[in-house]
Amino acid sequence: MAARKNILTLLEMKQAGRKITAVTCYDYTTAQWVSRAGVDMILVGDSAAQVVFGYESTLPATMDMMVMLTAAVRRGAPDVCLAADMPFLSYQTSPSDAVRNAGRFVQEADAQIIKMEVSAAYLDAVKAVSDAGMAVMAHIGIRPQSITKLGRLKAEGTTAELAYELIELSEKVVQAGASSLLVEGTAREAAGIIARECPVPVISCGSGPDCDGQILVISDILGLSSGSLPKFSKRFADLGRTVEEAVAAYAQEIREGRFPDDSQCYHIKAGELEKLTQILSRGSRNQ
Repeated sequence: MAARKNILTLLEMKQAGRKITAVTCYDYTTAQWVSRAGVDMILVGDSAAQVVFGYESTLPATMDMMVMLTAAVRRGAPDVCLAADMPFLSYQTSPSDAVRNAGRFVQEADAQIIKMEVSAAYLDAVKAVSDAGMAVMAHIGIRPQSITKLGRLKAEGTTAELAYELIELSEKVVQAGASSLLVEGTAREAAGIIARECPVPVISCGSGPDCDGQILVISDILGLSSGSLPKFSKRFADLGRTVEEAVAAYAQEIREGRFPDDSQCYHIKAGELEKLTQILSRGSRNQ
């Protein structure tokens, strides 16, 4: 069995200049294939609220939902570095709530990294979780859990002032104890500076190629997402169409009586059909 990757693995990759590969996925079966593909890290993101459960935003994700999904992914991918996403209101309420909920991911789902969407207001939560002995991935840049406050999400770090604020925030979260960063939807130039200056691994989600690694959602990678993708995403397959065609073919064979055929059937043991016929015959005479 291969050695399980962890936060130290990611740090060593950064220091060696080797790119970190990460995928967001949410279930046991997909995690098996992602793990076999050789990725370094899987994130179980609160985007599961949208991708798995069909909500319009990430806000309906709950701790119970996220813990269950994370545990399923761990069973499918025992050797990857596994990060779990803290859902809305699981850490914003208090540092003690942050520690308690983060601990659930470690104890119940065997996660190794706790991801938190962070602004300056939540540095104490980062510190509390880190001080409790858990690796924190601070998520900065576009923060989907802020959609209600902001009204819409837009690229971050696109002016000198905004870029400086993000760079400054990255320094503060590392000082608070973050072991890694995820930078989402941020101008390439700002993200590159953050990756260069920060001593911890910096993963880009739509923030350009100059970070230490990249992450995309599995449904986008496979072409299973409906509608247009974010600018920063890319389809590497068109499995959505393949799935549609396969299910249509399945339904057509049922309608035409071609599935199942005899090769897909179980059969009564030799000689038992005659016995069954006799039993049924006796039964009909006794009525």
